[in-house]
Amino acid sequence: MRILGISAYYHDSAAALIEDGRIIAAAQEERFSRRKHDPRFPARAIAACLDLARCDLAAVDFVVFYDKPWLKFERMLETYLAVAPRGLTSFLAAMPPWIGEKLNLRSALEKELRKLSDRVPPLLFSEHHQAHAASAFYPSPFERAAVLCLDGVGEWATTSLWLGEGNRLTPQWEIDFPHSIGLLYSAFTYYLGFKVNSGEYKVMGLAPYGEPRYAQRIFDHLIDLKPDGTFRLDPRYFNYLTGLTMTNRRFDELFGGPPRGPDDPLTQREMDLARSIQAVTEEVVLRLARTAHRELGADYLCLAGGVALNCVANGRVLREGPFKDLWTQPAAGDAGGAIGAALIAWHLYGDAPRSARACDAMSGALLGPEFSSDEIRAALDALGASYECLGETELIARTAALLAEGKVIGWFQGRMEFGPRALGARSILGDPRRPEMQSVMNLKIKHRESFRPFAPAVLLERVSDYFDLDPPSPYMAIVASVREERRIAPDGLEPDLFGIDRLKIARSSIPAVTHVDYSARIQTVDGVTNPRFHALLARFDALTGCAVLVNTSFNERGEPIVCSPAEAYRCFMRTEIDYLVAGDFICAKDRQSNARAAEFLAERFEPD
Repeated sequence: MRILGISAYYHDSAAALIEDGRIIAAAQEERFSRRKHDPRFPARAIAACLDLARCDLAAVDFVVFYDKPWLKFERMLETYLAVAPRGLTSFLAAMPPWIGEKLNLRSALEKELRKLSDRVPPLLFSEHHQAHAASAFYPSPFERAAVLCLDGVGEWATTSLWLGEGNRLTPQWEIDFPHSIGLLYSAFTYYLGFKVNSGEYKVMGLAPYGEPRYAQRIFDHLIDLKPDGTFRLDPRYFNYLTGLTMTNRRFDELFGGPPRGPDDPLTQREMDLARSIQAVTEEVVLRLARTAHRELGADYLCLAGGVALNCVANGRVLREGPFKDLWTQPAAGDAGGAIGAALIAWHLYGDAPRSARACDAMSGALLGPEFSSDEIRAALDALGASYECLGETELIARTAALLAEGKVIGWFQGRMEFGPRALGARSILGDPRRPEMQSVMNLKIKHRESFRPFAPAVLLERVSDYFDLDPPSPYMAIVASVREERRIAPDGLEPDLFGIDRLKIARSSIPAVTHVDYSARIQTVDGVTNPRFHALLARFDALTGCAVLVNTSFNERGEPIVCSPAEAYRCFMRTEIDYLVAGDFICAKDRQSNARAAEFLAERFEPD
């Protein structure tokens, strides 16, 4: 039986296909349209999933959408009526897409699906938080677990607790809109000058530079947090109920000024605000996790929803919470709802059992398209690339040696990752021992803010040699500290430094992946899930004595992670990446045509 899950029309649309309960393929539409966080119907993602399963839509038994639009519309109408006559501007802006498409979603979905096949499978709908919960529990390695979902808002729920047992997923309780820890965090994202639904990572990365000076002010005025982790927000400080922005003038007065402009310089105030909302969020998540454990008596915790991508909070739950282990859906945001929706149909509607497993069912999140050697060669030839084709042993040895020399590698291998993070298939790699590597990759390659940290990829069998972490962390979902014996005490000049200058102070033997608070967002790599990436790390370790690499996503600022060999080559040519290693092919920057490089640099990126 094949079931296709779809998430769409809000942000991060995606498709996922399961066969007899096994996740065969999953992909986000942005990777094909090249429009970051693309919310449109995921036609190309669906086509990619069907292609990977070697079937067409007519061979699919059910299509499941991850949301119930009528419930969401009910929430919007009740909200606007509750605040009327305020909110008229927001109401008028929100209604056209609902009247035109979202309210008639079944018809809209069937229309789009008919473009793919004359036969449209039966269409089912799950609830938003139900899809989140299913995406977290069913692929997890746990037979019984508490499941905590936290995001901005689904239909009504913003926070929900579930009990997962066998193939059953039972709701316990929920916190409803407008009380939302996700929207509170997004309000600060907006106030700090970053884009909502994509800039939350920046707030998390900025937080270690500050002190939680405003945390008590947040508790006193914005959020009434109970000992059990439940909470209520004071709507008087927010504009998302009645306007087109996240915060209002009362919020500005509380924190001493208007929102920061996107191009305004970052000051200590912004750092302190980021640290404060991060501290508040961690406290909320910790209290909720403890309540979940107390109420359900489960030894394990599963997490999903956009807030579950806050890997700093996850790390604290793992270290300080009562659970033996936790598992976070790697595509914890709306994209992962496509997987959850499909699994609901299989396990809940179909009552199919879950099979016992020693590890999770996400296959390392390597669920997207892959390209054969012939396809990669054809793409490189069409672009006029100069390359060598090497056997795997020589390719791994050459790449490891280049990394040890300080070269930056664009690494394009196997199936594309599902979710927001590159995990060794569409990655940019560097030597973590070099303090300058962080600034080189941020400013010259990623073209992004200098304060943002990079993640370490580490051999699973060596993780405890470098970090205060024992369990696997294959999806960069956990932040942990660099081990004490690998740290270097900063000199006395640090208080006078800011931003990238503070990061230039080596804090450990792997400074390029050690943040200013000695933390790191860790990816463990095993030889079963991603054997070629594991082999590269092992070779680099043998060569240098270091079992860690810098791993960041293969894209420029503002673009989705690359999907195809052509996109990888273009990104390689537009940045200061030294070598592209795509499949069995290696391209050296200094051997590419200068004229062709100028053409790529002159191209204006135009998403479809």
